[in-house]
Amino acid sequence: MAKTVLKSPILITPNGIMSHGVKVPAGDMVFVSGQVARDSKGQLVGKGDITAQTRQALENLKSVLEAGGATLDDVVKVTVYAIDVLGHYDQIHAARAEYFKSDYPASTMVEVSSLVDPDMLIEIEAIAVV
Repeated sequence: MAKTVLKSPILITPNGIMSHGVKVPAGDMVFVSGQVARDSKGQLVGKGDITAQTRQALENLKSVLEAGGATLDDVVKVTVYAIDVLGHYDQIHAARAEYFKSDYPASTMVEVSSLVDPDMLIEIEAIAVV
């Protein structure tokens, strides 16, 4: 899928693995529900470790994308829910950099008071266009 990363001349360069926006032609869309750090057996991966939890959530996201015929390169929008944005921002983006290599998706990161499990630190959802 061809996507164009949008860069506004009146905004500073984003500080993280994200773009100001993304423009895509019409295509098949894949909506990925929020993914958390549970493995295939339902066990939480990385209790207390934001990097491990981010990686697992992204692995889960990648798996759902593949089931829909998409890849991480097709992702145009990511929403990240974290329980400590300021404390975990750098680690979250370092882990994201392992998965999103260029032409970063548009992204929103929101701090939440809790997730479904009190040991969960992050949840990530995405939209892809194939």
